Amino acid sequence: MLQIGLNAHLLTDAEGYRRAGIRGYIYALLAALPVAMPDAEFRVFLGSGTPPTAPRLHVQRSRLATDRPSRRIFWEQLIQPMRLGGLDLVHELAFVAPLVMPRPFVVTVYDLSFIHYPARLTRLRRLYLRAFTGISCRRARRVIAISHSTAEDVAKWLRVPIERIDLAQPGVDPRFAPRSMADIAAFRQENHLPERFFLFVGTIEPRKNLPFLLEAYAKLPAVDRTAVPLVIAGGQGWLSDDLPAQIDRLGLTQNVIRPGYLADEALPLWYNAAETFVYPSIFEGWGLPVVEALACGKPVITSNSSSLPEAAGDAGQCLPIYDPAIWTEALRRAIHDPAWRADTSERGIRHAARFSWAQTAAQTVQSYRKALGDRA
Repeated sequence: MLQIGLNAHLLTDAEGYRRAGIRGYIYALLAALPVAMPDAEFRVFLGSGTPPTAPRLHVQRSRLATDRPSRRIFWEQLIQPMRLGGLDLVHELAFVAPLVMPRPFVVTVYDLSFIHYPARLTRLRRLYLRAFTGISCRRARRVIAISHSTAEDVAKWLRVPIERIDLAQPGVDPRFAPRSMADIAAFRQENHLPERFFLFVGTIEPRKNLPFLLEAYAKLPAVDRTAVPLVIAGGQGWLSDDLPAQIDRLGLTQNVIRPGYLADEALPLWYNAAETFVYPSIFEGWGLPVVEALACGKPVITSNSSSLPEAAGDAGQCLPIYDPAIWTEALRRAIHDPAWRADTSERGIRHAARFSWAQTAAQTVQSYRKALGDRA
C-alpha cells in the first residue's frame, strides 16, 4: 500500500469565513480520495476539525491548537517535517509546504489573490503566502490548481512550468439539486423569507465586491427592490465592517436582509428559495457557490473575471465589474423576464452536472501518480 500524507489543518469546525471555500474543498476531497485510490493509505494531519468518515483515512491530530494562523504556520513549518516518516508522498492541501521537506510532495493552489489583490487580505496571511507559495510550488513534484485560470496564474506569476500543473476542479455535492415547491415554501416560512429575493452567499470581505452589488441594486426602481429584496449571507471576513453603513447610506435598510453565516446543511434550500443568485466577486479561484446555485436550478448573474466564466459556463450571465449600470439592467431583467429565468435554470442544471467530487478525487490521484512516477 502506498502511504499518502495530507496536511488538512485548514479543515475547521469553527463557523465563519474559514469554513467556506477551502474547508469545503478539503472535506469533500478527503471523503472521495479512498475510493479513487484503493491502493493507498492516507494519514490526515489535523488540528481541531472533524474529517469525514472514510476507509483507510487515519487521522493524526496535533496537540497544538492550529485554528490560529500563527500556530498553524508554526506547526506547518517546524513540526510537520518531523511527522512524515514512512510516507511515500505528502499533499499540502493549501498553498505552502515546509521549507525543510523530507518527502516528495504536491501542493494545491486555489488562487493567487495574495498577488493580485494584496490589500484585500490580512497582513499575516498575505506575507506568509507571498513568501512561501512560490517556493513551495517550484519545489513540488506537481502543483494542483482548481481551475484553468489559477493554473495560468501559477505558471505566469510563480514561474512554474505549465506541464507540472494539474487540474482538479471542485465538485458539487448531490444534495445541491432542485427541491419540491412544498419544501421550498416551508423553508421560506420557517426563515421568514419573502416569496422572491436575490441571494448572495460567500465570505463578507472586500474581494466579493459587495459595495458594487449594493450600488447596482440601489439603482433599481423602489418598486422592484420592494418586490425582490437582496439577501447577503455569509460569515464575516475581514475589512467588511463598513457594509452596514453603506446599506444605510444607499437607503436599502428595508431591502437588504443579512442572515449571517449559513449552516452547510441549509445551503441547498437557501439556493432553491431564491429567485436569482448574484455573485459579483472580483477574483476567485473557482466560485463554488455559482455552480451550487446552478445545480439547484437557479439563474446566476456573476462577474466575468478570473475563473468565474469557467464555473458559470454557458449557463450563467457573466458581466464586467466596472459598470454598475450593466448589473442594474441584468437585475431588472431577472425580475421581469420569467422566460429568461426558466431557460437559464435548465441550462444551469445541465452545466453543474459536469462536476463531481469523485472526478476531483480522480484528477488528484492522477497528479499523485505523476508525482510518484515508477512507484505509483
